[in-house]
Amino acid sequence: MKYQIEGTPFPVLICTLDAGETVVCETGAMLWMSSNMKMNTGSGGGIGKIFSRAVSGEALFQSSYTAEGGEGLIAFGVNNPGEIIPVEINANHSIIAQKGAFLASEETINSGITFQKKLGAGFFGGEGFILQKFTGKGYVFLTIDGGVINYDLEPGEQLIIDTGAFAFAEETIQVDVQVVKGLGNIIAGGEGIFNTTLVGPGKVWLQTMPMSTIVQAITKFLPK
Repeated sequence: MKYQIEGTPFPVLICTLDAGETVVCETGAMLWMSSNMKMNTGSGGGIGKIFSRAVSGEALFQSSYTAEGGEGLIAFGVNNPGEIIPVEINANHSIIAQKGAFLASEETINSGITFQKKLGAGFFGGEGFILQKFTGKGYVFLTIDGGVINYDLEPGEQLIIDTGAFAFAEETIQVDVQVVKGLGNIIAGGEGIFNTTLVGPGKVWLQTMPMSTIVQAITKFLPK
């Protein structure tokens, strides 16, 4: 499979598949395709897969598209302004991601859920107790709200972020939360009570404009 990502601020993922190749996507993500692409929608693994997608913020079903009789083309779009990030997965490189980050992948990618090791991260970490986990071999395409900044953390190195800024990270990254220090900072700082702490080693991808921030900004101007 070959791919290209075009456009801004609403990017498009365009995939070119050889005959017999299949790409998997969120239902409703397809924008256009060649006439030889065969569509199939299903659970992709039974009740267990449906449950894992439900609790991780994804649609209950996924669609797959296969090129038949020759090379095929298909394009996928996003609903929010931001970026599409391709990540290569292999046996030594898996990814944990925020709920709703998945756009598409090669059929050799396995998606599931992972629980935070520390209970605090689940209740107060902003992205929920459950994160998505991607394993296998091939490419997965994840969406970012706004722009993307990434850091490569050394073992034991910490990065403190606003909870909504987390997009995805290598599985070696530990996710936890900490209380904002100082009563005045909590009351008047405008950042909430908790921040998320990311601990290396591993690479993290952060998003500059979470949809939750956009919604809060728009809400201020809506009539009461």
